Amino acid sequence: MKKIVFCLAISAVLFSCTGKSAGSKVSGDVPDDSLVTVEVKYATGFSVRDSADVRLVDIGKKDRFALVANDDVSVPDGYTKVRVPIKSTICMTALQLSNFTALQAHDVVKGITGTKNLFNQDILQRVKDGKIVKIGVEGEFDTELVLAANPDVIFISPSKRGGYDAIRETGITLVPHLGYKELDPLGQAEWVKLVGMFIGKQREASVLFDSIEKRYNDLKEKASKVSTRPTVTSGEMHYGTWHAVGGKNYLAQIFRDAGARYVIDDDETSGENLEFEKMYALSANADYWRILNSYQGKFSYDALKASEPRNELFKAFKERKVIYCNMKQQPYYEISPVEPDVLLKDFVAIFHPELVEPDYEPKYYRLLK
Repeated sequence: MKKIVFCLAISAVLFSCTGKSAGSKVSGDVPDDSLVTVEVKYATGFSVRDSADVRLVDIGKKDRFALVANDDVSVPDGYTKVRVPIKSTICMTALQLSNFTALQAHDVVKGITGTKNLFNQDILQRVKDGKIVKIGVEGEFDTELVLAANPDVIFISPSKRGGYDAIRETGITLVPHLGYKELDPLGQAEWVKLVGMFIGKQREASVLFDSIEKRYNDLKEKASKVSTRPTVTSGEMHYGTWHAVGGKNYLAQIFRDAGARYVIDDDETSGENLEFEKMYALSANADYWRILNSYQGKFSYDALKASEPRNELFKAFKERKVIYCNMKQQPYYEISPVEPDVLLKDFVAIFHPELVEPDYEPKYYRLLK
């Protein structure tokens, strides 16, 4: 387990390490949040350390940020200075937005890429009221709208489509949010701590994550003791190929933690595209079949067969053990990144129902009827 621990207290002039508890106050009515210890346990994409009067945050292999309370503070070479807490930002992905939702910090969000498949009524109302602007998708950003949002920083999610060069020319600080690369469900959720440090809610972020971690690990421990582990496959055919999550994917880890065995568990990738014949050879006798899509209307076994007639050949199809979530009906990408414990419980309720309360109501995944 990776631990990076330090204590940061913001005064009117600088950051300084103190021996006070997280509940104590400092001069100038500084929030308690500034005193909380930051511990990175599962995330591999960012790290945190203290250096004199700044908080140093390293993201990925090349992005370095120095969080300061005062612009006059000097920062190490190679670090981009960011005065915190930031007051405004733009989110490029639903995963990033989930962090702000979990921290009840929508007021900091001034721009998003769009509202497709967005359920949160507060965000939708803020867009309607003009408090949050839609800046367009990657590769087609509206620079004028970006500037109108007046963000202190922009959280980005680097991809093949890119389109960040024009934004970079505005001089606005771009902060990569690499939660989507995490292979551990708790590692992905732990990025809420990074957002917490930028917006001055590191205490809330740490408390929130601790509760997620406890619920997840408590249920994982129960599932680890099951005597039988059903097999599960994932995905479906789209445009002639089947995108299968790899054995290193965070979803495969959730399957394992839920007391099941993923059919391509020994795969060393996070995902790959396979032909139907290859996936059928791997999955024909899988006990369960997990599907996530955006089907218009009510998804059914008939619809699954209509999309690919050979789907009826799978054991899980024949025995009606398809596990399903519709992104048009559930806020999957919008909030599930900070609810790995809920995802885990949904799967445990299906694989090993005796481990959850009898009246448990799944939030995302349930057996297709």
